[in-house]
Amino acid sequence: MRVGASRAPHEALGLSHDDLRAMYGAMLTARLVDEASFRLNRQGKAPFVVPVSGHEGCQVATAWPLRPGVDWWFPYYRDLAVVLVAGMTPYEIFLGLFAKADDPSSGGRQMPAHWGAKALNVVSHSSPISTQISQAAGVAYAAMLRGEDTVTVSWFGEGATSEGGWHEGLNFAGIHRLPVIFVCENNQYAISVGQEKQMAVKDVADRAAGYGFPGVVVDGNDVLACYAAMREAVTRAKSGQGPTLIEAKTYRFLPHTSDDDDRAYRSREEVDAARRHDPVASFAAYLVEWGVMDTSAIDALAAERKATIEADADRAWAAADPDPATLGRHVFREDA
Repeated sequence: MRVGASRAPHEALGLSHDDLRAMYGAMLTARLVDEASFRLNRQGKAPFVVPVSGHEGCQVATAWPLRPGVDWWFPYYRDLAVVLVAGMTPYEIFLGLFAKADDPSSGGRQMPAHWGAKALNVVSHSSPISTQISQAAGVAYAAMLRGEDTVTVSWFGEGATSEGGWHEGLNFAGIHRLPVIFVCENNQYAISVGQEKQMAVKDVADRAAGYGFPGVVVDGNDVLACYAAMREAVTRAKSGQGPTLIEAKTYRFLPHTSDDDDRAYRSREEVDAARRHDPVASFAAYLVEWGVMDTSAIDALAAERKATIEADADRAWAAADPDPATLGRHVFREDA
């Protein structure tokens, strides 16, 4: 614990000890759900997993200034920690993973990791990447026309910035100065394609200037830096100053999905080096340094969350499957 130090960095951002503990809890939960999901995939219970490990810091930090059920959330398939902050639970995540009838995203009709929760304003996306970017711009435009006090956020990977929907969404948002924030989680690989083959610029954030609004680069492993950038972007959006593009430089520790073999395009040495900057471990060290939690409390929280998550997975596995009689629901017209 740091003694006799000046004001803590989190205090300067208006974050309390309770905030920090809750943020760490969300990061830890995302990591443990991720690990459990991969085990379930290898056991043959989960058909498809999109891992989050490595992204937890930037996801929790950029979601934290938002209001669940008030603001609009457009996550992409890796945003497990984002939807946990929005209010979804591990049990609900597992229901989707197993395609169960009570899956809140689609009743077992959508691919895993395509989250949706109507009551929380979490909008499910399509599998084709970047579609949620232009949709977020449209929702922000509607909110502006209605005079609603809301902010819309779209998260995506850097590979999405090569798609047409990226340009259309950002261009429209810039023209109309919409209350929308675009968060690029740049993990250096669009599946197996490295950034140098994706774009001729070093920073995705540089592209924001072409749309007439600010672009910010931030260390995606630095929770407080990501939170500070997002808090400023929310302030801009709510005060009528328009969009912001935040590029969080991060790294995914696991393959792109459970069907991917990342050994084909990146070395184990590279992955091991990235793991030395694990945002979960780094944030835990910060909490200890500033006396927010001690190591015994951190270990106890990990044990408690792990037990709860394992129980949630078992309960979701035992939940009812969709009724085959409902196969056509949301596909064909149903008469009242």
